[in-house]
Amino acid sequence: MRARSYDCGYGCPIEAALDVIGGRWKGIILYHLLDRQQRFGELRRLLPKITQRMLTLQLRELERDGLVHREVYPETPLRVEYSLTSFGSGLRPLLLQLREVGVEHMARQRAATETIADAPPGEPTIVSPSSGRAAAR
Repeated sequence: MRARSYDCGYGCPIEAALDVIGGRWKGIILYHLLDRQQRFGELRRLLPKITQRMLTLQLRELERDGLVHREVYPETPLRVEYSLTSFGSGLRPLLLQLREVGVEHMARQRAATETIADAPPGEPTIVSPSSGRAAAR
């Protein structure tokens, strides 16, 4: 868990927002909670590259920051479900927009890779970040 300094405020609202949703996993966890509540094991299956410890830490931070609600059912075996709070649900437009940015970025990366693969062997190429197109030197 990251160290926090409580003696000063945020420099700007973007810094405060990124403190709440930033990091490698929080946005992905929130995205998977957009449409329905999930059990811990379901989230583990949806995020195969995250460790159990990291998922636990990220869920605790999201719960602490008021984005995720943790519901414990007194059953045997114990059942725990996670869902978005109203504050967390307010991030829906942002998360869907981030998804669209990711889709576009992945398409551009794929196009750049295909263009490089089609270049004649031994000929250096430069890929333009804006167009994703390769140009011979």
